[in-house]
Amino acid sequence: MQLTDTLSAEKTISFENVAQDAELAKHIQINLIRLRLLDPPADGKFGQFSIKALTDFQSLLKISEAGLGLQTAKALIECKEAIPLKLGNDFASRIVKYMQNKKYYIAVGKQQYNIVYVEGVNANGTLNNDKFNQWNDRRIVIEIASGTPQIVGNWVATTEPGDYYTKNPPNPKGVARIAFGQYNAWRVGYHYGTTGAETHEALEQCGTIKVHRDRNKDGLRSGDPIDVGSHFFINQHWGYDKSLVSTASAGCLVGQSREEHKDFMQLIKQDRRYRLDNKYVFWTTIIPGDDLAKNFPA
Repeated sequence: MQLTDTLSAEKTISFENVAQDAELAKHIQINLIRLRLLDPPADGKFGQFSIKALTDFQSLLKISEAGLGLQTAKALIECKEAIPLKLGNDFASRIVKYMQNKKYYIAVGKQQYNIVYVEGVNANGTLNNDKFNQWNDRRIVIEIASGTPQIVGNWVATTEPGDYYTKNPPNPKGVARIAFGQYNAWRVGYHYGTTGAETHEALEQCGTIKVHRDRNKDGLRSGDPIDVGSHFFINQHWGYDKSLVSTASAGCLVGQSREEHKDFMQLIKQDRRYRLDNKYVFWTTIIPGDDLAKNFPA
């Protein structure tokens, strides 16, 4: 059954019956993803995340149906935006505009967080010299509760490996440097490091990402071959309070400070999707600051 077929249905279809119709479930998911209320992809499996997204949609539009009824189906088809975006020229808005332009997934709604790393910028989004082996990137968490993007977390970080692992790569192909883009690839777990020292809670890689392999050890992505995999151990962890990146990163997404990393973890664990399922896989977007500034200047 397709979503349009339900417009002639006489009764509300229960969530349980929706889950038994993969085609109908997928059509509902496609619309919820379009409205930014559900993470992609649309897989036809109508589980707890899909049900929560649909009930959130009903709540936003003040629909009181307990399931998929005529009013819900009609609204899903006709609604352009469940939470219209209100974008200005502030740092958060420019990031969201960039993500829109790239057709990246953007989560909207209270306590649904967008994790973004912007390379080579300061806390206010201005460009810096992006010098190798220094903490000059930002780890940012954006919430779009009612349409206006708000930065609810903004910490100094690195998206690139330090000098030690660039010169002494743990992989014979070269140290990993994450490719710019968006990936659905991290869940709450632990970072053990290369020696197991200071094991701590972190976002642990569990999905496929792309990295550049710095085989010529020049600290740049240019000309480096791409490597794709799900077991690179590219985690989001803390940087041991080091003054330089050095041994704090072999290609991970790293916040410099132990305490600020704890704040980051505490914040994202308040995400409603994680609270629904502690195996939730977080999306993360990595953006080049110079490209952001070029396309969406302050």
